[in-house]
Amino acid sequence: MRIVIAPDSFKGSLSAAEAARAMAEGVALVDPDAEVVLSPMADGGEGTVQAVIESVEKAEERHALVAGPLPGRDVRAAWAYLPADTPLAANPEDEHHALLRQGEPTAVIEMAQASGFNLVPPRKRDPFETTTYGTGQLIREALDAGCRQIIVGMGGSATVDGGMGMANALGFKFLDVDGLELPPTGASLCRVRSIDASGRDSRLAPAHFIAATDVDNPLAGNDGAARIFGPQKGATPQQVEELERGLENLGRLVSDRGLDVLDLPGAGAAGGLGAGLAAFCGASIVSGARLIADITGLRDKVAGADLVLTGEGSYDSQTERGKTPVGVGEIAEKAGVPAVVLTGAVAGYDHHYPAFCVLPGPMSLSQAMKEARLLLVTGTARLMRLLYLVKDPRP
Repeated sequence: MRIVIAPDSFKGSLSAAEAARAMAEGVALVDPDAEVVLSPMADGGEGTVQAVIESVEKAEERHALVAGPLPGRDVRAAWAYLPADTPLAANPEDEHHALLRQGEPTAVIEMAQASGFNLVPPRKRDPFETTTYGTGQLIREALDAGCRQIIVGMGGSATVDGGMGMANALGFKFLDVDGLELPPTGASLCRVRSIDASGRDSRLAPAHFIAATDVDNPLAGNDGAARIFGPQKGATPQQVEELERGLENLGRLVSDRGLDVLDLPGAGAAGGLGAGLAAFCGASIVSGARLIADITGLRDKVAGADLVLTGEGSYDSQTERGKTPVGVGEIAEKAGVPAVVLTGAVAGYDHHYPAFCVLPGPMSLSQAMKEARLLLVTGTARLMRLLYLVKDPRP
């Protein structure tokens, strides 16, 4: 058997690389002779940088000290530098073959590293106060390193600022009715009356930006950044409605500059950072799972395999909107290779790909997260025994 193992991270428990190794251990318990290919994956959210570093031979891990999501708290953020001779989506069949520029120094940035949800203590989560300024600083760091192609992974954010913080770090100013500069946070969204781009970093124009997202939500509306994700980030019902009005306000101002972001799929990702990257950096918004799959050469790894194993912490309705298991499953399906999603929880039944819960029985979330590695090893082994039993039911 040749088995490709390509999971996402199991949030709060295992990185994608750790999950892949645990799954490989489970396979080895049942079939020590199986050929296993590890390809840790991500969809633009947490673990994107690590997945690229683990899977792309020439990728270099770099670090920068940048502003965190809360004012006055710096964080050390990792990003990936890909030299100009790194082949990106080298297979012409890859979805993003035409979009990715070959021969350009490339940066892969993960906004969660600078502006992420996990960087804010639970009692201090407040999207009125948080900012994506540090994400803009990471972009600046990549430009300083000579990168002409910048991929920004969006997911796991603590922010609903429409990308104002990111843009502010790159020289944009957001002004109120009196022409005074506003702090680039969610609380300022409703007060913005004009955008001053005179100080915009001149290196943005020739650079090529790609925004990799794990959701397709628009900027505003019932499925938008404020109403869907605001409460998760600590917003009260009153704040949610003010953030909604603020995002609509920012969207209208950006539309006046020639780009309609209000209904742009993915514009609501990372608290509206998708809209900000499209408006202020000219970014194309794409599926993060499919983009990372193309960059890491997953299609070539899957070709000729007998089985693909993927997974994440919970397989639910959000998974179906573009998370890693679906992106991996689509590639496997096109290659005619069966794929199974290993997960800690399966919510609902109308899923496109078969899912296998690694828990042996009812268990609290805290216990499952604490024992995640062992559960994934033993759960993978149980799945493999079942698959071999179906393949050859003889005793």
